[in-house]
Amino acid sequence: MTSAPARKELPPAYEPASVESRIYRMWEEGGYFQPRIDPNAKPYTVIMPPPNVTGELHLGHGLEDSITDALVRWHRMQGDPTLWLPGEDHAGIATQNVIERELAKEGLTRHDIGREAFVERTWQWVRKYRHRIADQHRKLGASADWTRNVFTLDPQIVKAVRTTFVNLYNDGLIYRGCG
Repeated sequence: MTSAPARKELPPAYEPASVESRIYRMWEEGGYFQPRIDPNAKPYTVIMPPPNVTGELHLGHGLEDSITDALVRWHRMQGDPTLWLPGEDHAGIATQNVIERELAKEGLTRHDIGREAFVERTWQWVRKYRHRIADQHRKLGASADWTRNVFTLDPQIVKAVRTTFVNLYNDGLIYRGCG
């Protein structure tokens, strides 16, 4: 008579930390979120509405990202070269607001410290919170190509951001004013 193999005891509740981060890391390291370029196929590209670097994602990001992720994954399953392009910040406006509130707690304004010091304070904030936001997206399962993640003030795109705003201004689509 042979004995039955020993059963592994299942935990009483699902423990996502023990499973999900390992699987997500495998997907990222395997390049599953990077587009497979095919010059004969029409690409499908979505730009992630960049969350502000204000500290953390909110429910709206979770809802939008879930819908976008379903569309992106569906296109990948159809064999389309698919890119979901991530990034952070809406041209620094919300981040600027956060930095200005932090300065106000010190009795200062951005004018008091000058442009260079203000930009440095912004970078300190971004270095502190940028990765938290990307990690929150990862925990949601967002299948964005994180190898292409950029922030509005990253040197490799700052000229493109500035050019875009100048073009929008020249086309009469935005205005410059004091609030």
